Amino acid sequence: MANISSTNGTIKDNNTALNQNPHYGKRRPTQQRGKKVCVIGAGFAGIAAATSLAQEGYQVTVLEKNSGPGGRARVFDTDGFVFDMGPSWYWMPDVFEAYFAKFGAKPSDYYELIRLDPSYQVVFGQYDTLPIPADMAEFEQMLESLEPGSSLQLRKFLAQAAYKYQVGINDLVYKPSRSVLEFADMRLLLALFRMDVFQSFHKHIRRYFKHPKILQLMEFPILFLGALPQNTPALYSLMNYADIQLGTWYPKGGMHKIVEGMVRLAEEFGVEFAYNQDVQRIEVQGRMARAIHTQERSWEADIVVAGADYHHVEQNLLPESHRRYSAKYWDSRVMAPSSLLFYLGVNRRIPKLLHHNLFFDVPFEKHARQIYTTPQWPEEPLFYASCPSKTDPTVAPNGQENLFLLVPLAHSLQDPEETREKYYHIIMDRLEAYTSIDIRSSVVYKRSYAHSDFVSDYNAYKGNAYGLANTLMQTAILKPGLKNKKVQNLYFTGQLTVPGPGVPPSLISGQVVAKEIVKEFK
Repeated sequence: MANISSTNGTIKDNNTALNQNPHYGKRRPTQQRGKKVCVIGAGFAGIAAATSLAQEGYQVTVLEKNSGPGGRARVFDTDGFVFDMGPSWYWMPDVFEAYFAKFGAKPSDYYELIRLDPSYQVVFGQYDTLPIPADMAEFEQMLESLEPGSSLQLRKFLAQAAYKYQVGINDLVYKPSRSVLEFADMRLLLALFRMDVFQSFHKHIRRYFKHPKILQLMEFPILFLGALPQNTPALYSLMNYADIQLGTWYPKGGMHKIVEGMVRLAEEFGVEFAYNQDVQRIEVQGRMARAIHTQERSWEADIVVAGADYHHVEQNLLPESHRRYSAKYWDSRVMAPSSLLFYLGVNRRIPKLLHHNLFFDVPFEKHARQIYTTPQWPEEPLFYASCPSKTDPTVAPNGQENLFLLVPLAHSLQDPEETREKYYHIIMDRLEAYTSIDIRSSVVYKRSYAHSDFVSDYNAYKGNAYGLANTLMQTAILKPGLKNKKVQNLYFTGQLTVPGPGVPPSLISGQVVAKEIVKEFK
């Protein structure tokens, strides 16, 4: 990992690394003696907020609980394998381009992007797969082979989804959602109706397609948004536009290369990072946060931005008298799923797998209901297998595979080792049946990660992996607000506030909160 080390909470000296950076001095503000900002958490939202504020001349320090940046997008390496710990899909490349462009940069200054083709494959059975081509004409042909006339329906569906994407991603998600008056614009009001906010995704998609494989293909992104397709607004067909039209990409070296690039960019603007800083308490005097106390020291602050878990910061780090929301409020929130993850190093090649593989060889609806309706460990789990070594030889030793397995699960489940091991063998049985090889005997490294790990590493509320569910009643102004009403200089960013969970929304969240701070603390 480039340039992210520190020792026991001391701020590392950026000067050497910055002077070696070809961009040093080109983008750093000429004066940086403004108010002191402490950002809690070095995830995507926290780094984006920090860099945006540093660009405006604020003195910014990022305090990170773990030993390196990235939050859920951390990385670890062992025995020649490099494992991304969390996000593995690079969608919405325009959001990343817009982010770096804001600072006079571009993604290619920091990492190399590869477009995947096929984008991914859906596995319905041992001899029944659906590779998803990157080329639109080929994609249409694939749909036609399943359902005659579906290519024309796809064009209609994507035309509407494109409108949702353009208005939603370029306008609505950049709203701070602090007042309904932000949306009191006739164009936006009309747009809300055109974007099917009040219709379910389940009903919407069935207006266009009938074939069960096409329906599963279109509904799979919804599985991670936090609700059944029947309870998710049709607005989120914008995810299908991102998938089909904008494509699936991969940053060479892994998703953490994005984090490394963002940290380098932040340092170019003078942001300082302090790792191994587990925040214990936010000191409040009157109606102002004055200091952040970690196990090592105290950090003075004029402004505090919480990019860590919103619930944890508010309920555990603030005095009760200064909390905006009650414990009852938080318990009533609908959370997105958690996950059971396995990081595997395999000392042989695995045939038939692509970079991204969705195993839909068991009923979709049953597993989804066991996440959202009757929360429990699933009887027949869907799962996802990522094998980045198919694209990138740098993430595994020569001739070997880097394998990442994920089972989406209900939050708040108990995850003892024996349960994790049970599900490891359940999904490995199916993976081995599909590939027709014995993979388990070739596993030379294995690590599991689930609910209790999300809690211990990220203070994740109820052990969630994906934040707050994107239901209609938790959209825009109905999400937890980005500012604490009882502490005038305390703000929140990340997946439990606006605009919502996911890497691109987190990038946007950091920029949105920074803009609000600049307006209020010029």
